[in-house]
Amino acid sequence: MEREVLLSIENLTVRYGKDVVLHIGSPVLIEEGDRVGIIGSNGAGKSTLIRSILGLVNYQGSIRTALPMDRIAVHMQSNEYTDSMATKHIMEAILQTKISRNQRLQELIRYFEFEDCLRKRYSKLSGGQKQKVAIASVLALRPKVLVLDEPTAELDPASSRAVFELLAHYAEEHGTTVVVVEQKIALLSEFADMLVIVDQGRIKFADEPRRVLAHSEELLALGVNCPRST
Repeated sequence: MEREVLLSIENLTVRYGKDVVLHIGSPVLIEEGDRVGIIGSNGAGKSTLIRSILGLVNYQGSIRTALPMDRIAVHMQSNEYTDSMATKHIMEAILQTKISRNQRLQELIRYFEFEDCLRKRYSKLSGGQKQKVAIASVLALRPKVLVLDEPTAELDPASSRAVFELLAHYAEEHGTTVVVVEQKIALLSEFADMLVIVDQGRIKFADEPRRVLAHSEELLALGVNCPRST
């Protein structure tokens, strides 16, 4: 069964002043149900690509989507939540709804095993729990496409893996297309069905993980450490 193309990117150029910070020539197609991992070192152009997709920076070229923007939910790397507020009130303020009246949100809280954290102040949550707050909040918007900018940036390996496992299960159950910007290729190669490697504003690879990981020496030269074979 042919899947719908939800997002296509072609001949994309982003400039900051006279400098070209991102250029994508060959088409990149993201289809319904895809899990896409975008990897690169700091300053490679990963976040610029995401911001271009969301229309947050000026660009030249073509970004086409079959979706209205309210079907695309975004989790940014930093979230300025009030530390002194109970987590429950933060989630309700973000989504402008009461948890008690929102069955979708109740299901997500149970899914993420988050019930015991609702009354805790945000400052008392662990890094992994804070990520669950943000991810559950964007999923409650019923997105067709979920975009996450480094969701495990400050997490330890166990918490990072737990976040990806939850995302994988949720995406599979609901058919959600997920685009993740990350630097942890080992976890992302297990999660994604397409890896996009960005370096100095150019896409070096865009293929299924096993094909990308076969170029281990080239990836290492780009500062991407491949997982060891077992």
